[in-house]
Amino acid sequence: MTNHYRSDSLATSDTLVTVTPEQAGWNYCGLEVFDLASGPFQRVLEGNEGVLVPLSATDVEVSVDGETHTLRGRTGVFEAVSDWMYLPLGSELRVSGTAGEVALCTARASERFPRCVTPAHQVPVEVRGGGRASRQVTNIATPDSFTGADRINVCEVLTPGGNVSSWPPHRHDGIGDCEPTNEEIYYFRMGRLDEPHGHPHGQGLFRVYTVDGSSDETVTVFDGDVHLVAAGYHGPSTAQPEYPMYFLNVLAGPGAERTMAFCDDPDHHWIRETWEQQGHDPRLPLTSAAGRVTR
Repeated sequence: MTNHYRSDSLATSDTLVTVTPEQAGWNYCGLEVFDLASGPFQRVLEGNEGVLVPLSATDVEVSVDGETHTLRGRTGVFEAVSDWMYLPLGSELRVSGTAGEVALCTARASERFPRCVTPAHQVPVEVRGGGRASRQVTNIATPDSFTGADRINVCEVLTPGGNVSSWPPHRHDGIGDCEPTNEEIYYFRMGRLDEPHGHPHGQGLFRVYTVDGSSDETVTVFDGDVHLVAAGYHGPSTAQPEYPMYFLNVLAGPGAERTMAFCDDPDHHWIRETWEQQGHDPRLPLTSAAGRVTR
């Protein structure tokens, strides 16, 4: 399980999680997760652009290059959609708040775009798939939802307990006839019933396998785990009954244009044709800018 990391194995003196391109053995994607209960943090994005996403923090104060912005945030990833902030290449930032977790997603970049704060009500939320493959995708900084970035792509996926996402299995590794090329970070939070954030007993499953069949791994995912996907098909991500699954995806690659295109495993592409007849899981969407969706 060389690409799967338990929740505490990537912690540093001031982060819950740190992934750098050098550590991952690739060229673009990075991620840091901070707990503001430990105090403010400061970073300089040397050679990087960033996306700052509150996970379980509210009233997050972000000072960037001498200007201060406040992100309303949320109490947990299963509780609401959050506002977020795009941080240009080379930004100097200081982030503070009373408590709660904040994710700083990064990608190597060469072009500087303007700083931007996107309020939660402007973040597109969609329900994808069908039947037990229904899931919520919150499009934070994707090519269709946000054009003001160089390489970084960020989205959130929420999968109700008993459902699967990352389905059909797909890849974007530039191998053979699959042209799209992106490195990808999965940062998991596993919930329990209706609790707002991750729970230590939460668990799920995640599968990654190569085109040539030389590697095929299915791992148990616990709250706070990280999986780094450089190559191969990935999926399904399986949420156990009563344990909803959340993951934050960070993607970037060498292409001249940002993309989140992928190639399905051809053996399973047919599944997409069944979704219209199955319809969406009525539990979805799970969250909105206003909070948890109740029915």
